[in-house]
Amino acid sequence: MAQQSFASRAYRDDAVVLRTHKLGEADRIITLLSKHHGQIRAVAKGVRRTSSRFGARLEPFMVVDLQLVAGRNLDIITQAESKGAYGGNIAADYGRYTVAAAMTETAEKLTDVDGESGTSQYNLLVGALASLSRGDHTPELILDSYLLRALATGGWAPSFTACARCGVVGPHAAFSAPLGGMVCHDCRPPGSAAPAPETVTLLGALLTGNWTIADTSASQHRREAAGLVAVYLQWHLERVLKSLKHVERT
Repeated sequence: MAQQSFASRAYRDDAVVLRTHKLGEADRIITLLSKHHGQIRAVAKGVRRTSSRFGARLEPFMVVDLQLVAGRNLDIITQAESKGAYGGNIAADYGRYTVAAAMTETAEKLTDVDGESGTSQYNLLVGALASLSRGDHTPELILDSYLLRALATGGWAPSFTACARCGVVGPHAAFSAPLGGMVCHDCRPPGSAAPAPETVTLLGALLTGNWTIADTSASQHRREAAGLVAVYLQWHLERVLKSLKHVERT
């Protein structure tokens, strides 16, 4: 009966490792974003021993095919096969590492509702980590594009064309994080930011994945866009993203 109970609680899923921390002398608790089961917290037993069969596969930013057994508080990882070994390339470069840390922290905050399917967030994060590992674009641009898309997927899509409050077609000159993006003159709250038109164009490109525009943007517009993305992110998450302050902005 015990074996049947154990088998009945087993399941398999693809997942990306968001975070790890030590448990006891040899184990780790792994926080994962899975493709079909949302966010998972699981124990990897003996993973810190040098003889561990899959220790290196359960490091942050790795994408793995997992076999797990559901537990009362924490699930148990019984098997791990690598699907995307992005951790090595990312960890070898400080700029990429800090960007990846900000992305995984964001993913963890956005998917911390029990039972919530994280398929869209999973696909988005895996794509961003793969692009970061390959060096497809400047790390900071990949980060800001990911943050905007993750927020949009989570239900907080910003508007960079029509007024976020009344819907009148732009272009508009004011940005308001509480109202959801660019706003017209009539809807503009006091103290709203007034980004350069090129910055607004860049924000729209990052949201839609128009890398032709994003890759050719000027550094001053990238810095301004990054500031607005950070404000927008922290307003809607209602918490400070600790890892964001470590990201190097060139």
